[in-house]
Amino acid sequence: MLATSLSLLAFSFPVLAASSLSAQQVLANAALADILERGAPILGYDTGCSQSTPTCDWMRNYPDSTKLVHMNLPGTHDSATWNYTQATQDLFFEYTGTDIPPAEIFQCQDKSFFDMLNGGIRVFDLRFAYNPGNALLGFHHSQAVLSPTATVNDVWFGFYSWLEQHPTEAVLISLNYESATGTPRDLNLEQEIYDLLTSNIASQYWVQANGTLGTLGEARGKLTFLQRYDYEFLPASESKRFGIQLPPEAWTDNDPSIEIVYNIAEQQKAFIEDYYETNGLPIGAGAAENIQWKFNATIAHLENATTINPDQLYITFASSEHDEDVPPETPRIMALGNGTDTPGVNQKLLPWLQANKGKRFGIIMLDFFDAVPGLVEAVIGL
Repeated sequence: MLATSLSLLAFSFPVLAASSLSAQQVLANAALADILERGAPILGYDTGCSQSTPTCDWMRNYPDSTKLVHMNLPGTHDSATWNYTQATQDLFFEYTGTDIPPAEIFQCQDKSFFDMLNGGIRVFDLRFAYNPGNALLGFHHSQAVLSPTATVNDVWFGFYSWLEQHPTEAVLISLNYESATGTPRDLNLEQEIYDLLTSNIASQYWVQANGTLGTLGEARGKLTFLQRYDYEFLPASESKRFGIQLPPEAWTDNDPSIEIVYNIAEQQKAFIEDYYETNGLPIGAGAAENIQWKFNATIAHLENATTINPDQLYITFASSEHDEDVPPETPRIMALGNGTDTPGVNQKLLPWLQANKGKRFGIIMLDFFDAVPGLVEAVIGL
């Protein structure tokens, strides 16, 4: 609690020369620096961006009255996997053992959270569970332990610190429980994540509105919550809910056309394409055909976003894999192709977005978001 209190102070004061700081301010800055260092395996390091970088503070060009559901928001799928290479997996052998697929099956990004934020990403797809061997919550992708030491709370502080420097921006956090880690799900886990989202400092940095996404003005400088898990052991969680609930039982698996009513009274809906594994093709179909199937599903959903239900939320996942194919289509191959004669979904998506500039796409979740130059700018409409 001391570190949390001191870290809050660090946001209240500019960073000054050591001779100008009070002892309390020195402690506050040191506490925040320690938290960010611990979170670096997930957060990375914020090297900033120049004022001429169009993606760094791109939301400042939009009026406060703009509804979030009317905006084009680039996001990253399985955002926390950026640092998960085969070397990382080998290092974490004691946690995962040998009964785990190659790291390339799990890695969906290769740039840090701070790089994503500075690169224009405004929606993060995160999966939490216990870190191995302790009662602190961390990030996972299925069996893959993404860091045994960085915690959810460390990463929240990373977002808070970035938003302090970029108050015109709004960030959406999609949070889901990762059930394939081999760690328990219990009351303590649900109490921990609930407490992290409802603490005094969290209440200052998370939009507290419940059941609606609201306007950009309401979301600036804050995190907006998309809850993809239920509280099975913590009925008290109903007393303080915010964000929108997209329950796992309604988010059907590997579905190109999901419809979830998240606000019954106002009939607010989320239309979601999450066709992440092209399992309708025969084994051995190859990269080109798998990529085309995924691209077709992505474009079909985006076309709906541009033409129907203009006041509803659209989430389109351009990310995918088919690791059951022989040879397997990894997330990188599906997003970026084979590096020679087969383009990936990202390359195929860019000209479509450019041709439809000025239309509403909604949220588009990407793998390897910046490997195709101009893709994020095309999502935003810059």
